[in-house]
Amino acid sequence: MSSSDCLNRLLSNGPLILDGGLATELEAQGAKLQGDPLWSARLLHTNPQAIKEAHYRFLLGGADVTTTATYQASIQGFMDHLDVSSERARELLMSGVQVAKETVETFAPGERNLLVAGSVGPYGAFLHDGSEFTGAYAQKKSVEELRLWHKAQVDCLVAAGADLIAFETIPSIKEAQAIVELLKEYPDCRAWLAFSCKDVKHISDGSLFRDAVEMACRSPQMFAVGVNCCHPAVVEPLLDSGREALGANMSWVVYPNSGETWDSKNGWQKSEQTAGWMPELSHTWLKQGAALLGGCCRISPAHITALRLQLKRSSTSSSD
Repeated sequence: MSSSDCLNRLLSNGPLILDGGLATELEAQGAKLQGDPLWSARLLHTNPQAIKEAHYRFLLGGADVTTTATYQASIQGFMDHLDVSSERARELLMSGVQVAKETVETFAPGERNLLVAGSVGPYGAFLHDGSEFTGAYAQKKSVEELRLWHKAQVDCLVAAGADLIAFETIPSIKEAQAIVELLKEYPDCRAWLAFSCKDVKHISDGSLFRDAVEMACRSPQMFAVGVNCCHPAVVEPLLDSGREALGANMSWVVYPNSGETWDSKNGWQKSEQTAGWMPELSHTWLKQGAALLGGCCRISPAHITALRLQLKRSSTSSSD
């Protein structure tokens, strides 16, 4: 069965559960990632076994989709920060898929069918300046420049056999346009696009979320669009604001962070806002049309287990 056929069958049987914060889990096991321009991707070079173990814990927790440790990986980034050749950089990027697939192959899922999503972060992740939450760089980049930037990473992930491509934390509608243009080169590829958002109606560059959704829906390769690494409290109003722009064959993908805020000096800080990440929120998102649910920064395998149990209870209750 092809990856596309497997995905369609899985989606027809109910929501897919994504994993959580890979860096969060790696740091919980002792990895030192803060301040590293390669973030989790450095471990593809120094300690791929640690990544395998983190992937395994999320699968054990109930995830259906394993997301590769390539969010902050790029050909140029590996060359700059590891002093390797372009060929070695490509091998390292492809290894993110290989590590995830090897983990899936060693996991005994029972009746679960598992997929590997190749993670592609925004151009701002390479800049390592927090601009994935502003999109300011897009003002100086053309759609074509952004398309070519992402092409180098997508080429590697597709060649390595990723089942899906996950474009994550995209802050700019211009960058979304570049991704839509790029996907035309991969007619057999299935992808989702998750935006970073500044409030209940706008993505990070100030564009309306509904306009960003409409842009993503122009791609026939895209099967889901939504949000990640945002406060859980903004998800419901964001999805409501974009509802009319969501294509008939598209679903929402939702994986917010814990609701805490990041401070570059002091790390993660508890938010004063209410409604942090709770598995109960999944009911609302499902009613809004979410087909892929999970977590981002600070979401652990235990959180994913709680989400799976919540969805199982919901399914059991609705069938009674």
